[in-house]
Amino acid sequence: MEDDFESLKKYNFWDGNIPQLGFERETYTNSILEYTGNKLIKVLVGQRRVGKSYLLRQLANKLIKQGINAQNIFYLNKEFTDFDSISNYKDVEKLIAIYKSTIQPIGKIYLFIDEIQNIEGWEHFANSFSQNYVDEHELFISGSNSKMLSGELATLLSGRYVTFEIFPFSFNEFAHATGKEPNKLTYIEYMESGGLPELFILPNNQTKRNYISAIKDSVLLRDIIQRYSIKDPKLLEDIFVYLVNNASNLVSINNIVNFFKSNNRKTTYDTVSNYIEYIVDTFLVHKVERYDIKGKDIVLGNCKYYINDLAFKNYLYQGFSYGIGYKLENLVYLEILRSGFDVFTGALKNREIDFIAKKGNRVIYFQVTYILENESTIKREYTPLQNILDNYEKVVISLDDIVFPSNEGILHVQAWKLADFLKQ
Repeated sequence: MEDDFESLKKYNFWDGNIPQLGFERETYTNSILEYTGNKLIKVLVGQRRVGKSYLLRQLANKLIKQGINAQNIFYLNKEFTDFDSISNYKDVEKLIAIYKSTIQPIGKIYLFIDEIQNIEGWEHFANSFSQNYVDEHELFISGSNSKMLSGELATLLSGRYVTFEIFPFSFNEFAHATGKEPNKLTYIEYMESGGLPELFILPNNQTKRNYISAIKDSVLLRDIIQRYSIKDPKLLEDIFVYLVNNASNLVSINNIVNFFKSNNRKTTYDTVSNYIEYIVDTFLVHKVERYDIKGKDIVLGNCKYYINDLAFKNYLYQGFSYGIGYKLENLVYLEILRSGFDVFTGALKNREIDFIAKKGNRVIYFQVTYILENESTIKREYTPLQNILDNYEKVVISLDDIVFPSNEGILHVQAWKLADFLKQ
């Protein structure tokens, strides 16, 4: 345990040390810091390699800049091999005890535990330290599985945590990080690459391909195959490939089962359903339910899936070609979700509405298309929105060079300006 503490020193802010902070993501850090100064556990969740570790360190650094003594910051990343010997919550408690006796911090201690799901019984540690009224602590944790706070754990921590979903870089973050103008050309470059933070510092496409492949393999192996003792790892990966190559399309579990059966692959509805659920839980893919606008209810059966980052498509599965419109729809979905909206795909009689976005009292209907190139395309995209008989916002998103005037109250927004529109 003493060796673990020695390793801990190089990752913490003690004695003037400043760990790597990466590109500052102020939208996240400012939002999370609004919830500090209390006993709420701050939980960061999201796919591996989207920057949760950097965000935790950025939060710690901001607290120090606000006047918190660096000695009062404790940071542990369970992903680092230096801490393989830390296997359960009691080991963490022993490590914190050594930290307290050696560093001797005075006052509240800020605990940052990265990839905490890798610590057996972590929920007991989180509950104990966040609610300790003798020694005051404030707890920030991260994890790569959406089921971290489900079931008994949610009951144990009921009302005592707040969750922040962390995404890959948005378009505006991409433009800022790469020093490029936030215009159409930069947006297309973003679309043809991806938003994973470390992608931008890699020298060529082959290195990027290897990097993305390693992330995919790591998530499937460590977060699914090992966690759930998957019996058919090849089927799991093939389902992921299917979801990537059918992103933005309406699909059903039966569609997928029949696809594999037509290729002489034996599987069942329950197996496919479970494997998809595991993939969604790791944030690799997002599931979007279908909503009946007239009946105001979820339509069971078909739904859509979107990739958490287009890099998986762009660098790993280019052979199955689909148009730029599908990639654009994927990016629009992620931007709406990133902006805090609940998102559904809409059904109205025999027509589809790409997205219904809801946040508080705000509801927006979206249609997404590559370009509004002619009267036929304009009619195809605007007519479904015109048929919605309510007064909520209606928007068409495209990559056109010009902004079209309002059409019967339906707005046109260029894709690279969507984030600004959603802030209105």
